[in-house]
Parts: sequence; structure tokens; C-alpha cells
Amino acid sequence: MNGINRQIRLAARPSGLPDDSCWSHTEEPIPSPGPGEILVKIRYLSVDPAMRGWMRDRPSYVPPVEVGAVMRALTVGDVVASNNEAFPVGSSVAGVQGVQEYALSDGTDVWAADTALAPLPAWLNTLGIAGLTAYCGLVEVGKPEAGETVLVSGAAGSVGVHVGQIAKILGCRVVGIAGGPAKCAYLDELGFDGAIDYKSENLYAAIGRECPDGVDVFFDNVGGETLDAALAHINLNARVVICGAISQYNTTDIEGPKNYLALLIQRARMEGFIYFDYSGQWPSMLEKLAAWSAEGRLGSRDDIVPGGVEMFPEALLRLFSGDNFGKLMIEVG
Repeated sequence: MNGINRQIRLAARPSGLPDDSCWSHTEEPIPSPGPGEILVKIRYLSVDPAMRGWMRDRPSYVPPVEVGAVMRALTVGDVVASNNEAFPVGSSVAGVQGVQEYALSDGTDVWAADTALAPLPAWLNTLGIAGLTAYCGLVEVGKPEAGETVLVSGAAGSVGVHVGQIAKILGCRVVGIAGGPAKCAYLDELGFDGAIDYKSENLYAAIGRECPDGVDVFFDNVGGETLDAALAHINLNARVVICGAISQYNTTDIEGPKNYLALLIQRARMEGFIYFDYSGQWPSMLEKLAAWSAEGRLGSRDDIVPGGVEMFPEALLRLFSGDNFGKLMIEVG
């Protein structure tokens, strides 16, 4: 196939917020698939807080992105050339194919994205990283029971909105922490039982007000002061689910929880997870997520940035300023 493949590569590891010096914009000829390979035209790429961790040269659940490599990103796209019977031309796939316009795959790093079930953006949202992360963390790690109180930080984010709604489906009382009146109003629309605006309220007092009987499951996307405030309100045998800590990603002096002794006093559990660890269970999880979505019980928002891969450096920064509202992704073309 003739044409140019535009890419964003990691040029340098950041200290603090990534700036323009961290990125290089490159162009290469569109590659051709070899035996068993497919060529994917990427349509949307996901912009996620985890990307900041992937840029660090330190041990993690995946190797760091190498300097000079195409930036890692979850993607969805269409197969435009194929030498693999499992993925014929015209089919759609999700995968981890990076911040670029075209990508080759041997089929082991992509999976089918059924556009008859949901449009492509949904495979980066409810039927992708957002919905699956929420399900894995809440159901498999948090193990909520009907009648329990679930507190969610980053509750208006792509993962948080799914956590809260799944908890409601499971019969829990749900309180969300979000930034600003518009995001808190959105939580009300989704059926949350309470919303806390961390930008205008004292977290310790607000959690006590909204969770008068304490917190049984805390699903944390933020870390730092938010985690400390939640730990001060956990119940006996509570479960604290560590999904992320976006407040800490751009600092070199990471703050650990000061209230960790609450875990001892309340005989509680704090556990981190990665949704890839549950990939064997994804098919059954997707069935439930798709059914709840079709029933109108599981809603979400897409925050889609137009303009192609060139918009990636700017879009990434929106995560850390709180400017995004919904699942942040870039429309590649």
C-alpha cells in the first residue's frame, strides 16, 4: 500500500509533566504485511494515565517504552490488508498498536472488535480498557456485596463512571469523588447516591457526610490525599482497590498513604491489580458489560479529540489537568 504512516515516538523521558521535548513526529512508508500478518488502519487511539508510567525507565507490569520507539497506546482500527484468515480485510480489531496511523500485527496482539455489537470507540471505553478495568477491579478484587457502601475516586473518569454504575447494578450504595460541579452533576445523572467535589470541599468531612456508615469498598484512581481521606473512613474488613494514582504520576517524590494503619485497625485489605491479568475472563465480562449497556444500565461518555496523531502530546496533558470529560481518545482518521 502506498502512502505515509505518521507516528509519535518517545524522544526523551520526562521529569514532571511531559513537554514537547519528549516527543518526535516521524513519517515512514506504510508497511506491507508478510506471511500471517495483517495491516491495521488505526481509527482511534486511547489516551490513558498509565501512559505516564510507561514512559519511566523503571520496573513495572510492562517494559517501559524505549526512547526512540513509537509510543505505546491501546487502539482500534480496520484491517486493510491481510495474510491471516482469522482477520480478513474489512474486519475491525482492538489492540496495543501505538500512536501511529498504521500498524502490522501477526494476530497475537489484537482481538476482534465487533462493530455490530458496538461502534469502534466503545471498544476503548465500555467494552475496552475502561469497562474491563472497572469490572476486574470492582468485582474480582473489591468483591462488593449488596447493601455495602462503595466510594470511588476519579468517579467522573472513564473507569470511575463504570465502577459506580456496576456497583449500583450489584445493589450497593455508591458515592463518587470528582472535580467540579459539572462532573458531580453527571454522577447524579448516572444514579450515584452521592457526589463529592474535591475542588470545593474538605474531603475528610465530605466523605463522613456522604458515607455516614463508613466505606466498605474504596476504588481509588487518584492516590495521595484522596487515599488518606478514604482510609480514615473504612469499615471493618473493607477492601481498598488500587487502580491508579493520577495525582502522583508526574512527581518524583511519591507520597505513600499516611493513614495506612487504618488497614490494621479495621483488618482491611488494600490490593492493586492490572486488568490484563484477567484477560482469560474478558469474554464473559464483555457479555455482561454489553448486556448492561444495551439495557441502558451502563452509560458512558466519549471525549474524542480530532486532528490525528499529531494531537497526542496535547491530549495527554489534558488527563493531568482534569480537562477531559469522559473516555479520552484521539480520532486518527
